[in-house]
Amino acid sequence: MELPVYRLPHQPASHADARRRPGPLCCHVLPPNILERIALNGSEQQRERALATLAQDASTRTLRLQQALLKARTANLVSLPQHETAVVNRTIRDAGGQETLTGPVLRRENDPPASDVACNEAFDGLGATFAFYLDAYHRDSINDEGLPLAASVHYGQDYDNAFWNGQQMVFGDGDDDLFTRFTVSVDIIGHELTHGVTEDEAGLAYLNQSGALNESVSDVFGSLVKQYSLHQTADAADWLIGAGLLTPAVHGVALRSLADPGSAFDDPVLGRDDQPKHMKGYVRTSADNGGVHTNSGIPNHAFYLAATAIGGYAWEKAGRIWYETLRAPQLKPTASFRSFAALTVRQAQIFFTSIEVSAVREAWAQVGITV
Repeated sequence: MELPVYRLPHQPASHADARRRPGPLCCHVLPPNILERIALNGSEQQRERALATLAQDASTRTLRLQQALLKARTANLVSLPQHETAVVNRTIRDAGGQETLTGPVLRRENDPPASDVACNEAFDGLGATFAFYLDAYHRDSINDEGLPLAASVHYGQDYDNAFWNGQQMVFGDGDDDLFTRFTVSVDIIGHELTHGVTEDEAGLAYLNQSGALNESVSDVFGSLVKQYSLHQTADAADWLIGAGLLTPAVHGVALRSLADPGSAFDDPVLGRDDQPKHMKGYVRTSADNGGVHTNSGIPNHAFYLAATAIGGYAWEKAGRIWYETLRAPQLKPTASFRSFAALTVRQAQIFFTSIEVSAVREAWAQVGITV
């Protein structure tokens, strides 16, 4: 997948006047509650794999929470660069079944496709995400400063996850029992890289409602990366995260659904998709940093409702509203659903007409959040 050099227009000063500097953030696409259910309900082999994945994820999840709690926006603001060109720069390495990120290079930018399917999927997914952010929002890579995009594939043994560690993407091969390789879905790649965008722009604390917003923003833009790649309108999109990831042995279609949270899977081993779509179903828990992968279903559904009400290509209006909300100086790291919703309405007022404002306001009302 060859990507051209893009010429970027100068950003107007009113678009944003500061860049938040990111700290390392490590986010996994497969939530711990699913792995815990596999350990409880699965076969002995499935249980061992789930526990191994949980053990590998535990230290990085703890680090993420500590950093999110300690991180505050810097008071020393740096002016946005004036980009003249933006060029994608991808490198894919082979972890070789080990827990290493320094394996041999499988493919670099301008190399022909490799013989490794996971390598090529990762390469194309990184490119699709780069192209989406550049074309849709004039964003030059994850940090808007041309960050090279790196990834390691074949991480660990039967590792059932993928994550962004603050510097690169890491993909497991799955176990070929419940999960296929984690490079298979471009929306997963877009989801994980968007965690880097969120950390760079807003630093949403990975806890409770702000953590659920962090996950939701990744789901929203992960879905938009796929829609952009397929040139789909909001009405034509499947609004699924992780379609193709589950094997035929699993009763389900994906990890999450923005169109119908709570419907993505219902399986004897994985359990039932527990995402709510309305504040009436909001889950109060100490697990998963306050249920960040569960309660994200509520803002996810609000975006879906807004995007389908507005119509057309979702990244052009609804996506732009969410993106500008993420960049807004008023967005606090500890933002609640309600404060985030209010900012989306404000951004709709700034960039669009009363039609889009009404669609966004009504979408939040339909999930139980009144602005």
